[in-house]
Amino acid sequence: MALAKSAQAQGSWTWRPQAGRLEIEAPSGTPLSDLGGVWSLDALDKMLEGLSRGRLTRAFASGDGSVLCPLRLSNGQDVHLVGAFIGETEARGMLLTGEKFPEFDPEELKPGPDLVPVYQPIISLRDGRVVGFEALARWNGPGLSTPPSRWEDQALASNMLIRAAETLSELRRSARRDDLFMHVNLTARELTKSTIPALIDALTNSYQLPERAIRIELTEQAALRDETKTLACAMALKAVGAGLVLDDFGTGHSSFAWLADLPFDSLKIDHGLTAKLGQARTDTILSTITLLAQRLGMSTTAEGVEKREDAGRLRALGFDNAQGFAFSKGIDAKAALKFLKG
Repeated sequence: MALAKSAQAQGSWTWRPQAGRLEIEAPSGTPLSDLGGVWSLDALDKMLEGLSRGRLTRAFASGDGSVLCPLRLSNGQDVHLVGAFIGETEARGMLLTGEKFPEFDPEELKPGPDLVPVYQPIISLRDGRVVGFEALARWNGPGLSTPPSRWEDQALASNMLIRAAETLSELRRSARRDDLFMHVNLTARELTKSTIPALIDALTNSYQLPERAIRIELTEQAALRDETKTLACAMALKAVGAGLVLDDFGTGHSSFAWLADLPFDSLKIDHGLTAKLGQARTDTILSTITLLAQRLGMSTTAEGVEKREDAGRLRALGFDNAQGFAFSKGIDAKAALKFLKG
């Protein structure tokens, strides 16, 4: 089924259990602008069509996990709350409009022949096995180091996700490796598109992929452009089963507050720090970061690794995984399967 054309992002929400209040941010002039404000669930229930009443209470009752709640307003407008809990203190997510949660037919979003993704292996430092891949966009044609002008952010993000899910499904099946995962990069602009959570939900179900098999890489610098909106969108991704990876950690602000706000599954250390491996101060910083990540329940990956002999040093500093030219460049799907079996 094609994407429901009426479905689009119309704001964000935050639920605070201790206060019993739902804060809704809906821009003026949108179909949901009347919902903007701070609500008790009882007060908001009065704005809902009869069968929708009580759904919010049930959606928030567990106090953890995902929130996927379809509602119909008394004026006939349909809205979906999509998000997840952040610890026990609050839940956040996106507001989507449309008669149903968006569905996709991948046939309608096939990338053009010039988009040729490659996949860089992510290696376990514990046993040297491939544990996953990062999907990287590449283009065929003279001088195409950047996407052709006809590629907009949304089209590129959607098609990279589709290609990544297709390849991951095939690799898991052919190599008999049900533990493999795939990283896909999203920019802040791509992240806020309502179609991304819907597409990930559709791909996960279509290819029968488990939670966190598709992992979205976010850079803190991109997220800081609009922290509130990014956090809401990221929680929507968590709700549909995507893993979250904080990329390029160790550059820019590297805010610990950002780690506290968002339950990332993994940290990737910027290659600038990896390049300074062996310097006493750098090693101290890296070992501290890996210890912090471990205590927060996150795995750690060192990227930009260019020397094989660094694997032992990274393992001693507490890293789980490594990625870089020392192990492999980005390779096509056929070579990735051969790499797995080799």
